[in-house]
Amino acid sequence: MKKYSIENLRNVGIMGHSSSGKTSLVEALLYYSKTIDRLGKIEEGSTISDYDIEEKKRRISLGTSISYLEWDERKVNLIDTPGYFDFKGEVIEGMRAADMALIVTCAVSGVEVGTEKAWDYCSKINLPRAFFINKLDRENSNYEKTLASLKEHFGISVVPVQYPIGKESNFSGIINIITGKARIFNEKTQRMEECEVPSQYKDKLNECRQMLAESVAETDEELLEKYFEEGNLSDEEMYLGLVKGCALGEIAPVLCGSALECKGMETLLEDIVECFPSPKLSLKQKAIDLKDNKEIRVSISEENNFSAIVFKTIADPFVGKLSMFKVMTGELTSETEVINTNKNKQEKLSNIFFMLGKNQIQSRRIIAGDIGAVNKLQYTETGDTLCDPKFKIKYDKMNFPNPIISMAMFPKSKGDEDKISLGLSKLGEEDKTFSVKRDVENAETIVSGLGETHIDIIANKLKNKFGVDVKLELPKIPYRETIKGVADVQGKYKKQSGGHGQYGDVKIKFEARKDGKKELEFIDEIVGGVVPRNYIPAVEKGLKEAMIEGIVAGYPVIGLKATLYDGSYHPVDSSEMAFKVAASMAYKKGLELAKPVLLEPIMHIEVMVPEIYMGDVIGDLNKKRGRVIGMEPIEKSNNIQKIIAEIPMSESFKYATDLRSITQARGEFKMSFERYDEVPPNEVNKIIELVSKKK
Repeated sequence: MKKYSIENLRNVGIMGHSSSGKTSLVEALLYYSKTIDRLGKIEEGSTISDYDIEEKKRRISLGTSISYLEWDERKVNLIDTPGYFDFKGEVIEGMRAADMALIVTCAVSGVEVGTEKAWDYCSKINLPRAFFINKLDRENSNYEKTLASLKEHFGISVVPVQYPIGKESNFSGIINIITGKARIFNEKTQRMEECEVPSQYKDKLNECRQMLAESVAETDEELLEKYFEEGNLSDEEMYLGLVKGCALGEIAPVLCGSALECKGMETLLEDIVECFPSPKLSLKQKAIDLKDNKEIRVSISEENNFSAIVFKTIADPFVGKLSMFKVMTGELTSETEVINTNKNKQEKLSNIFFMLGKNQIQSRRIIAGDIGAVNKLQYTETGDTLCDPKFKIKYDKMNFPNPIISMAMFPKSKGDEDKISLGLSKLGEEDKTFSVKRDVENAETIVSGLGETHIDIIANKLKNKFGVDVKLELPKIPYRETIKGVADVQGKYKKQSGGHGQYGDVKIKFEARKDGKKELEFIDEIVGGVVPRNYIPAVEKGLKEAMIEGIVAGYPVIGLKATLYDGSYHPVDSSEMAFKVAASMAYKKGLELAKPVLLEPIMHIEVMVPEIYMGDVIGDLNKKRGRVIGMEPIEKSNNIQKIIAEIPMSESFKYATDLRSITQARGEFKMSFERYDEVPPNEVNKIIELVSKKK
C-alpha cells in the first residue's frame, strides 16, 4: 500500500435506517474502486461487510465492520454500522472512529426513524454529516421529495451538491452542482462517462448552485463579502468553503445514486475526497493527561508520540481477541512500546493490520488518523487508550446505553453451565450493551440487552462461536408475601419415642412491621424464664428459616414482626431443634390467621416520547396496570415529553418491544425497582395456578 499523509485520509461512518442500503453502498464503493473484483450481494451473503453467520442468515448488519479503498491518491476508510435499533452500541463504537458521517436515505421511503436517530446522534457528538439519497433506480423513488423532506426535518444546512439525471428505471447519471459537469453511466463498461448537461436540467442546476453558494459563503467572511459583491463564487472557493462548512457541521451536503446498480459511485468517491474533511480537521479529542491528571484537548496529528483509542473488540474462540483502534497521534509500528493507560499495563504487539471486512491486511505502520487492528492483546478492552509510555494520556470512554429488556437463559444440555458462563464473558468483551447476572433465588442466568433481537443474537452467537445451545424464557418474578392483620398463636411440639423425647412450646404474636423494612423484626418479651435464654435464638432461627416459604403461593415472606411473649419447656426433653420446630408451627398458624397477601415488585419507569404518541403510550401503560404519576417536557425542539409512571414488573418484560411498536421506535425509557405492592385479587389466583402447574 502507498504511504499516505493525514491530509489524504478520509474516515466515513455509514449510518441510516435499517435496509436503506448501507452495506450495499460499501460493497459498490469497494467494487467500483477495484478494491474487490466481484460485487457481493446481501441476498447471497457474499458482501465484504456482512460476514458473520447471523448477518448472512438474517440479511441485516449486526456489527460495525471496517473496509478501506484507495481513490485519487487518497485512502478512504468505510465504517459500516447497523441500522437496526437493537445494535445502537455498534453505531456508537463505529462513529468513535469516523470523522464524517454519511447518512444513507432511501429515495422511496424518504426520512425514516433511523435517519432522524442518525442525525440526532451526530448532533450529540458534534460529528459532521452528509446525506446519500440511495435507490434512485427504484419505482416510486423521488429525489426532489426526499431532498425537501431532509430540509424540512434537518434545516437549511442540508444542501445538494449532486443532482440525478432521469428517475426510477430511467435514472442514468449525476450532475455535479459545483462544476456543472454531468456524467452518464455506461451499462456496457459499467463506468461513468462525462457528457453535456441535458437542457431540461440547466435551470435546476443554477437554482441548486445558488443555494449551495449561499450556504458556502456563510462559512467564511471573505467568501460572504465576495458573494455579495459578485453574486458568485469560483469552483475552488466552493470546494474550500464546503470542506470547511462540513468540518464545522454547518453544511450537510446531499449526494445521490444507486448502490445496487453501482450508479453514482464515481461521483460519490470524488466528493468524498474533495468535500469531506480529513482527520486533521476533526474535533479535538477530550483526554486526561496522566502526568498532572488534567483534562486536555488532543488534535489528531502525526507530530506527537503514539496514542490511540480502541473503539471495537471482536471475540473469536479460534482467532483470539481482535482490537480495532484509531490512531490519534504519532504512528504505530509493531516495534512500538505500548502501554494501556486504563489498566496501567504494558501490552505486547505482534502484527498490526488494516481491516477489509473480516480480512486482515498486514501493515508495517499505521499513522495518525488511520484505523487499524491488532490481535491477542492481553488486558485491553473496548474504550481503552493505548499509548507510548512517554505520552501517558487517557481518552474519553464511550457512553453506551443501559440494557432495557431481560431474559432468563438455560442450557439445553445439562452440564453446559460453565460453557455458557465462558461464552457470555467473551461476548461481553465485544458487546458493551448487554449485561449478565445470576438470580440465586430462582437459579437463573439473566441476560439483559437492548431488545429481543439483541438477546436472540447473543443466544445464537453462543451456539455458533462457543458450541453451546441455549433456550430463552421470561425471568421468574420475585413475588413476596406478607400479612395485613394480627395473630396471636401457640406453637407446641411434643414427641415421645422412648428415651429422650422432644418438647418446645412458644406463644408468638405476629403482625406487619410498621417501619417498611423487609427483614424479620424479632422481639423477645419472655419473663421469668418460661422459655430458657439459650433456646430463644433457636426460636428466631426457626422463624427465619420458615419465612423462606409463604403460605399463599410459597414465596418468601417480608415485613414480618414476631413477638415471643410466653411458652414452656421440659428440663430433659427440650432442645434447640424442638424450639425451632415449635416456632415454625406457630409461624404457619399465625400467617393463616393474619390475613396473608401476595406482593409484586413495582418498577419506576420514565418514558421519553414525542408529544404525538403521548395518548397511546399512556393508554398502553394503563392496560399494563400502570399508574401515571406525572408528565414534563424535556426537549422543546422535538416536542419530547417525559411520562413518569409505575408499572408491575410482570407487565414490564416486553415493554421495550411494545414501546418501539407504539412510537415507531421514537420512544425511549429507563426503568428501576421501586417497591413491593399488594397483587390485585383477580391476579392472585392466576399466580397461584401458575405456581401449582410448575410444581
